Amino acid sequence: MPKIVDHDERRLELVDATWRIIARNGLEGATMREIAMEAGFANGALKPYFPTKDTLLEFAFGHVFNRTNQRIAEVTRGKSGMDALRAFCLEVLPLDEERINEARIVIPFWQKAVNDPQKADIHRQSMEEWLAAIRGHLTEARDAGEVRTAVDDSLLAGQLLNMMLGAQIEAALALAGQTDFGHAEQLEGYLALLRN
Repeated sequence: MPKIVDHDERRLELVDATWRIIARNGLEGATMREIAMEAGFANGALKPYFPTKDTLLEFAFGHVFNRTNQRIAEVTRGKSGMDALRAFCLEVLPLDEERINEARIVIPFWQKAVNDPQKADIHRQSMEEWLAAIRGHLTEARDAGEVRTAVDDSLLAGQLLNMMLGAQIEAALALAGQTDFGHAEQLEGYLALLRN
């Protein structure tokens, strides 16, 4: 009887192997051969799932974004206003090794997106989704009296998003093993400014 293969599970195994390779060796070290070896597959077994390294990177970015969104949904469930905003931001910030490794996937994707309109569009849509969520939390917080600054919520949302993306760059470029950059404290300092 032929073995039943779960293709979605195999794709995720390949994405996990890609993360490990990029975290260890950088994007250039993440060859299809290395990824196949890391995942325990024959080199040719990757082709049906990801014909090129580029398609694998695109899928990996989508997976990181979706996984982050799942975590955000979990931590913001039942919260609103400032509590939801804080929880959202803490989930995006690279506060542990897993999220730092996710940043190491995202940054090479950004590099590719500079010259690839399709990847740039994927990134743009993802960031628009996050900006909308941040603006929603800010509106709730303002309605509850938790945000009193005169600065427009759209500007605040952009500042927060740029802070989180910058934090990902800092963490991805840091020395191996370094995970404490003061990002949570920086977030608290920024949120405190919104109350004035």
